[in-house]
Amino acid sequence: MRSYLSFEQPVADIDAKIDELREQAAKGDSPALQEEIAKLEARSAKALGDLYAALTPWQKTQVARVNGRPHFTDYAKALIEEFTPLAGDRKFGEDEAIVGGLGRFRGRPVCVIGQEKGEDVETRLRHNFGMARPEGYRKAVRLMELADRFGLPVLALVDTAGAFPGVDAEERGQAEAIARAIDMCLQLSVPNVAVILGEGGSGGAVAIATANKVLMLEHSVYTVASPEASASILWRDSGKAQDAATSMKITAQDLLKFGIIDAIIPEPLGGAHRDPAAAIAATGEAIAGALEQLGNMSPEQLREARAAKFLAIGRKS
Repeated sequence: MRSYLSFEQPVADIDAKIDELREQAAKGDSPALQEEIAKLEARSAKALGDLYAALTPWQKTQVARVNGRPHFTDYAKALIEEFTPLAGDRKFGEDEAIVGGLGRFRGRPVCVIGQEKGEDVETRLRHNFGMARPEGYRKAVRLMELADRFGLPVLALVDTAGAFPGVDAEERGQAEAIARAIDMCLQLSVPNVAVILGEGGSGGAVAIATANKVLMLEHSVYTVASPEASASILWRDSGKAQDAATSMKITAQDLLKFGIIDAIIPEPLGGAHRDPAAAIAATGEAIAGALEQLGNMSPEQLREARAAKFLAIGRKS
């Protein structure tokens, strides 16, 4: 059964009518019913297109979090051949919020790292909703060091509300682990490409997204803090999350203007959750294009370009 976000109610109403007519049509051949269904399908597609052409930042946040939107595992299965996950940070333990390993992207050996949120209650708990503890970021550093040693490009698939804020994570050095991951990204002598798949939350995202090329799916968001957390900080009222989302400039379209990201990956009509295969294919094309642009750069050029990119953020031209 299809599910709809709150702002998609006009589309839901049309689709409900389509389903009703299809049930009637199934009972007997009726050209008139088929014609009416076709008209309603066209209306539904137009209504959906109109809605998604003018989404507010808060609505994009809802789309970025929606159930059914493809996650890291879906992208890895579809885009990475012979993917071999590697576990543990060799210091404390394994953190399944960050998944990483080696594989082949279109025949080319690569290192892939990203957050996995999980698909159901069991997997969400196992992956801690994509919110990593320090050992997750230290595992990412270990994998990036391995990639650097063997000359493998690094692909980061980002989808997290942020780093895990628990006491145990702070006790084990959460801030230090994130800082070291960012530093490792900057020191890489190989190309690195990051893609914001859904949510790019704060330092939890930047830890693996400090890349030569940062791409965002059309309806993803990239934030310094979640709209709810920002509203709690600014107004002591998480109910003002919609106002916070608008003020924070968290959409791909805003961030492209500011030079924080390099490109926007178009999503299928109605968002990636409505056609995951098409969204994943478009992401694969975007990654391939980004790697091609970086292919002729020397290690020193890659490091210099990466550093210059992030130092330029926020500066007036």
